[in-house]
Amino acid sequence: MRTLSPLPLAAALAATFLLTACGGGSGADGPKNADPAPAPAKGAACALGDMGVEVGAGAAPAAGDTGNVTVTLTNQGAQCTLKGFPGVDLLAESSTTNVLPEEGAQARPLTLAKGATTSFTITYVRGEADPAKSLSVHAASFTLPGATKDEHELKWSYGEVARQGGGEGGGAQASVSGFESSGD
Repeated sequence: MRTLSPLPLAAALAATFLLTACGGGSGADGPKNADPAPAPAKGAACALGDMGVEVGAGAAPAAGDTGNVTVTLTNQGAQCTLKGFPGVDLLAESSTTNVLPEEGAQARPLTLAKGATTSFTITYVRGEADPAKSLSVHAASFTLPGATKDEHELKWSYGEVARQGGGEGGGAQASVSGFESSGD
């Protein structure tokens, strides 16, 4: 069996004692052991205020055609997570219509590091210039899941949106996709 001589053993014990005893007191410049401000939790919900927003569209050219409006978000803040679907409303002259997720779509949590991008798409059917059959949409607004206080509004210049069932009082023939990864 190997034994340590008393001198190295005493030095090791003294070093351990000094390391554990340092930093517990406070001096003229404040506590030595002050905890830094906590970082945002890795699962924290993403906030619109931390996102760069870009919009691109494949507008429907004529009544009955389908168009797409893609919103790309770039995280400019700390790492965050999107859990759920974006909340999208179409704003018409005298009404607001909630846009539901695509039929059968599943929301998957998506974690965004700083600088990462994601996108979602609003798909709609172009309507006729007839208020009984279409909504005269002038803007769309959206929120991120878990951050309903923040809202981003974008100008809608893609024409009327057909009503469901083709009649007055029907909601918009529109849907929203889940968040898609846009690379690493």
